[in-house]
Amino acid sequence: MIGATILVVDDEAKIVDIVRAYLAKDGFRVVTASDGPGAVQAFRREKPALVLLDLMLPGMSGWDVCREIRRDSEVPIIMLTARDDVTDTVLGLELGADDYVTKPFEPREVVARVRAHLRRTANQRSAREDTLTLGELVIDTGRREVTRAGETIPLTRAEFELLQTLAAQPGRIFSRSQLVSIVGASDGGASDRVVDSHVRNLRAKIEIDPKQPRLILTVVGFGYKTPTRDILASGRT
Repeated sequence: MIGATILVVDDEAKIVDIVRAYLAKDGFRVVTASDGPGAVQAFRREKPALVLLDLMLPGMSGWDVCREIRRDSEVPIIMLTARDDVTDTVLGLELGADDYVTKPFEPREVVARVRAHLRRTANQRSAREDTLTLGELVIDTGRREVTRAGETIPLTRAEFELLQTLAAQPGRIFSRSQLVSIVGASDGGASDRVVDSHVRNLRAKIEIDPKQPRLILTVVGFGYKTPTRDILASGRT
């Protein structure tokens, strides 16, 4: 996470200078604020990867700043507090903070915690990007595995590629000719029939009622698509 922007919020200039120096030495870009309103403005302007947030701030408390950030962001927040008070810590965590450090603290520990939270965030983002959902199906593109309610549904290579392609762009209509290369078919009209055959086999494995499919839909005269999430939720096809 070298180069990630960190917002440091504290009204004690000495603490800000120390934390900024250690973070900058480790390769981070650091922006700062010394009061609550300034922290909210800096967050919205800079869009930092992580926030180090003092609880006792002028103008607006750290708790209120945390509330504002959590309205529209899940960015990691590490609280900085001079109070070794369980109540303060619990309140901050309940408002959405991810961690806390009690003053006085070792700057290297703060840097280590920043790195740990950024790694965790990156891993979570990667996991989300490697997973698709289609109704009750979970499609793990990294493991090339499809499950429903925790049960694995065995698919052939062509079936998995077909399902992944359609599920990745719900609502988009794919023509049979566009799906030919996905299933490894060739030779014109024969290829269309091969695509249809794979779709039929796939439906038999993933649909509750293959005769009335809800996940892989036929677009008459053109090809196939998967429904968007709102269509699935509504029960319409």
